[in-house]
Amino acid sequence: MKILYFAWLRQRIGVGEEVIKAPEGVTDVRTLVEWLRQRGPKYTEALADIEAFRVAVNQEFGDMDTVLEGDEEIAFFPPMTGG
Repeated sequence: MKILYFAWLRQRIGVGEEVIKAPEGVTDVRTLVEWLRQRGPKYTEALADIEAFRVAVNQEFGDMDTVLEGDEEIAFFPPMTGG
């Protein structure tokens, strides 16, 4: 799966995108985030508060319960504001 990080998430983690093979237990966005947090302190810090960022799966807004099959594009980004 391809993971994209935007704005402050990119800055904190140190990469804008990466291609990963998540372990079998990763079945939804929530378990993906939990697994990513285990990859190191930068991930732990950036992904600590799931209310602080949004997710899109295959360019469609999703949430922590969005089911993953392993070949998706997942984007993490801060909430959008503006007028």
